[in-house]
Amino acid sequence: MPRALSLVLAALLLAPAAPALAQDYPTRPVRMIVPFAAGGPADVYARFLAQRLQEALGQPFVVDDRPGGGSVIGTEAVAKSPADGYTLLVMSNTHTVNESLMPNRPFVLMRDFVGVAPINSSDLVLVVHPSVKANTIAELIAQAKAEPGKMSYASSGPGTPYHMAGELFKSMAGVDILHVPYKGSAGARTDVLGGQVQMMFDAVTVMSQHAREVKVKALGTSGTVRSSVLPGVPTIAEAGVPGYETTIWLGVMAPKGTPAAIVAKLNAEIGRIVSRQDVRDDWAKQGAVPMTMTPAEFARHLEQDIVKWERVVKASGAKADR
Repeated sequence: MPRALSLVLAALLLAPAAPALAQDYPTRPVRMIVPFAAGGPADVYARFLAQRLQEALGQPFVVDDRPGGGSVIGTEAVAKSPADGYTLLVMSNTHTVNESLMPNRPFVLMRDFVGVAPINSSDLVLVVHPSVKANTIAELIAQAKAEPGKMSYASSGPGTPYHMAGELFKSMAGVDILHVPYKGSAGARTDVLGGQVQMMFDAVTVMSQHAREVKVKALGTSGTVRSSVLPGVPTIAEAGVPGYETTIWLGVMAPKGTPAAIVAKLNAEIGRIVSRQDVRDDWAKQGAVPMTMTPAEFARHLEQDIVKWERVVKASGAKADR
């Protein structure tokens, strides 16, 4: 009885600790690990968010790019960090893809992490180097079918939205195009612009300017409706691959066990930032759409996306090593 009473008293003493912890959080710098190369959408929007979180919460939010292993290296570093809110993961649907594409990962997304908040989503655009004869999706498919295995597309690595957009296209269009993985989107983009690789599925937020400058030919976008930043470019679905649709989205997660009150505080601040009219207007010019969800809603979104990409990986035969 005395022991039971002491446990009850201890619980009562500790009960206010979590809200108080969240009220004071953060009291020191927060690391935001980006498991992708610098210059890509995750890095760009992580820095955008970090600056505004620092302004809102009064402590530095430091972006730490740790690319490699198809996002595994940086993600594992977060998984092994203390669950105290001072190490966050800036992730994308690469992570939901890798749940089925990379079965031997040293972590399981929904077991080892908790969803904090989404950031935004954007369409991809299929671009080809000007030296490619095809000027439309239909012509590209015809060329690929006439030269099976000879054409190639670049991606920022296995499991990334760029890779899976290519595998989905190959599966739905019935073409054989070689996947050329890079360690980051910047390297892939550079080689497509230089003509070393013929094509790429890239985020409209990054590639649209190159398309407008005619450094590449934009043949189709990946959404269900035309992109506001490339309105003259048809969707891939309307241009010859009915039903084709995919996006790239970004979010923030934390190690499992991070206090719920801290997760809720971060969720509220991120939601406020991405809902600001100036942010929405700025992102609209880039082709990015803000996403807002509660932690519970974001968790359901993650679970549903894992199931979605598991089906695509199985149907396409995509592999992590190609």
